[in-house]
Amino acid sequence: MKRQHGASLLLTLLMMICVMLIGVSASQLALEGEQAARAGRDRQTAFQAAEDALNDAERDVAAGAPGAGAPGSGDGGADGPAARRAMFGASAEWGDGCSPPGQGMAERAAEGAAPVWERIDLTGAEDGGRCSLEFGAMTGAGMPTGEGFLPFQRPRYIIERMQCHQPGEDASAGASPSYCYRVTVIGFGSKPETQAVLQSVYRRKD
Repeated sequence: MKRQHGASLLLTLLMMICVMLIGVSASQLALEGEQAARAGRDRQTAFQAAEDALNDAERDVAAGAPGAGAPGSGDGGADGPAARRAMFGASAEWGDGCSPPGQGMAERAAEGAAPVWERIDLTGAEDGGRCSLEFGAMTGAGMPTGEGFLPFQRPRYIIERMQCHQPGEDASAGASPSYCYRVTVIGFGSKPETQAVLQSVYRRKD
């Protein structure tokens, strides 16, 4: 009788190992693809929340009095208290940094200094929201959060006042100041670490 050397068994074992390795690689690729899709969807959620916050902040500026003069009032509308409306008046004093506190407003930083939106805690986590406003705080707008693929929390924004002039306007030293507003917002995804920051410059129709 011929002696058996076990070559077929060895070949079968090698083939099984190759199949297992291919299966593991396919599983890893599928898992990585799912994670990438989830991350992309989360980034899109944060981006959409930030866009909504831009619109909310522009409504705040345009209305001029969409709140009770303090964050969280939700008493929106053009007929709101005069305190907020007065803050957007030409003679109103805006401080450098975040002044008055809790209003999400700041004068544009001096030339050569770091922009205000870079120096403050835009998320509101470290300063308790002293320098930025939550979405809807001055307009009463709502946004569901905290469930499924909804944003982890409402976006926040700060408004910086900047002097700007349209072509043909008097820009001399004695002329009345003309302002536009730089809005910086931060939106959140379903995970706290997913964030999107957007900016726009808005000119109010006085």
